[in-house]
Amino acid sequence: MRMADPHIREYRGRHIHMIGIGGSSMSGLARILQAQGYDLSGSDNLETYATRALREAGIPVTIGHKPENVHGAALVLYTVAILPDNVERVEAARLGLPTIERATLLGQLMEGAKTAIGVCGTHGKTSTTSMLAQALVVAGVDPSVHIGGSLDFIGGSTRTGKGDVFLTEACEFNESFLHLKPTVAVITNIEEDHLDYFKDIDDIQRAFGRFLALLPPHGHAVGNGDDPRVIELLGSLACHRVTFGMGAHCDMRPVNLAYDSEGRGSFDLSWHGKNKGHVSLRVAGFFHVYNALATAAVAWVQGADMPAVCAALSDFVGAHRRFELTGEIDGVKLYHDYGHNPTEMRNVLSVAKLQPHNRLWAVMQPHTYSRVKRLLADYFTCTRDADITLVTDIYAAREKDPGDIKAAHIIEGMRTAGINAVHTPTFDDTEAYLRAHWQPGDLVLTMGCGNIDQLNEQMHAHEAEKASAHSPA
Repeated sequence: MRMADPHIREYRGRHIHMIGIGGSSMSGLARILQAQGYDLSGSDNLETYATRALREAGIPVTIGHKPENVHGAALVLYTVAILPDNVERVEAARLGLPTIERATLLGQLMEGAKTAIGVCGTHGKTSTTSMLAQALVVAGVDPSVHIGGSLDFIGGSTRTGKGDVFLTEACEFNESFLHLKPTVAVITNIEEDHLDYFKDIDDIQRAFGRFLALLPPHGHAVGNGDDPRVIELLGSLACHRVTFGMGAHCDMRPVNLAYDSEGRGSFDLSWHGKNKGHVSLRVAGFFHVYNALATAAVAWVQGADMPAVCAALSDFVGAHRRFELTGEIDGVKLYHDYGHNPTEMRNVLSVAKLQPHNRLWAVMQPHTYSRVKRLLADYFTCTRDADITLVTDIYAAREKDPGDIKAAHIIEGMRTAGINAVHTPTFDDTEAYLRAHWQPGDLVLTMGCGNIDQLNEQMHAHEAEKASAHSPA
């Protein structure tokens, strides 16, 4: 008989070690645990903004995985990206230390919340959760929040509120969202992704169905009414169902929708034909209109003050790593986006294309071999809006190189499709190529959910070094 997982509440006052603490979710969970009085340490394989911020907050972080990092810990936390052969997990097993995986931990932290909101979907989870967090705070709900990204409005990726609402992203990879116990579930869309775990799109849809089935009879399911797969799942539920989208059949929809020259939408919120306020978004793209509609639908279900919600949506400027302007070098604007599959890259490039620019550069870091293999044909054309596409080597993440798929395969397919594509394997190669060829007025967009954001940091750091070297002593 399988023993029950240890519970985080049993380890308050004892030392806890977090493997992969620099991840977007894990770093946020570390902040929540720290706020609740837990004694923490962590490790990660790379020094990043997140690891530096955790260290500045008083949480010791070691760069590099070593067996001795878990010594002295009463409990070890890890993510699915930390494989069983990780030296720290191996040492924890040798020592007989109890362990909790990230998704289980998140579910445990959500326990006790009267309203537990989980935002799931193939695309838009972080932006929708961020919008909803800002809207609920402005409306006076005072939620606790966990975002798989960073939102300046709440001071990072987490927020500890005094209300009885816990809001989180609900990730479908590895079906980790099945560890949650939502009372409100938001589903933004269903498309192919994480095909190293799921068999196909039908398997993905079934997983989302299992998540929605976790809702209690008094719960609320809020779904994209323009997505046939979402509608099919909503139809099988006995709980309260709400839809959002463009169609006249949707409960929450935009009226008088218009976009400005840079792709920012403005519209009146319509709930069954009744105007609930006006929204003028500061973030561009049709997908952000959907995210705003999802936010408004949840807020309405929760009885939030809708004028305050509309004001919050109109003030929302985005989460970090979501079409984020990181700076300017040589008259070239540098942006970064977390988009890591062809649909997300295509969407964000449609926004980048609308910004004032000379030439548009797409810098792609393909993420995981399995995703590239299964969606290869979509990669060939997803950067068509760019003038030049640079492709780095594939970021393996949790996978081992199978040897049968390379960045060169993407380049070949892109060139056949008429895309001006260049292979720049490393960040150094990419930076060198950009600096040798970019021109004032160009716009560079780096894309990926691996460590490609560090390319922007690297270029800015090198520019700062140049400026320092030429400044008077």
